[in-house]
Amino acid sequence: MPRPRVFLDSNVLFSGIHSSAGAPATILEQFIEGRLAVVISQQVLEEVIRTIKGKLPEALPVLKELLLSTSPEIRPSPTPEEVERWRGLLDAGDAAILAAAVTAQPDCLVTGDKHFVKNPEIAEKAGLRIVTPAQFIEAWAREQSHDQVG
Repeated sequence: MPRPRVFLDSNVLFSGIHSSAGAPATILEQFIEGRLAVVISQQVLEEVIRTIKGKLPEALPVLKELLLSTSPEIRPSPTPEEVERWRGLLDAGDAAILAAAVTAQPDCLVTGDKHFVKNPEIAEKAGLRIVTPAQFIEAWAREQSHDQVG
């Protein structure tokens, strides 16, 4: 069975590093164990580094180890034109996340930002499956148990 390729928003990465409990931590554990392929953009990486430096500087070594030992796929930040395409639906920061995810073409975009999930028009126009960390873990667990039965 191929590994799911998931684009993680910065809030998912930060939450998974910040706490060893919860769905974001489970996603990072699955990534570390090689069961998931993680995709992020350069912008997401920079945002996570900035947030950790500001809010949780003691976690910088954890982030460094995660990046060095697991090597997520790091995509370039989207162009201004790619971001502008999504500005009618989202603010600039979120439009950049969506633009990067659309370009990367992952199996899904995992984000803690509820407005991505609550507006089905975003997923429909982007052609992406957009889920919260908890929704991803729940769906993935169902798929895993289905594959073991089948």
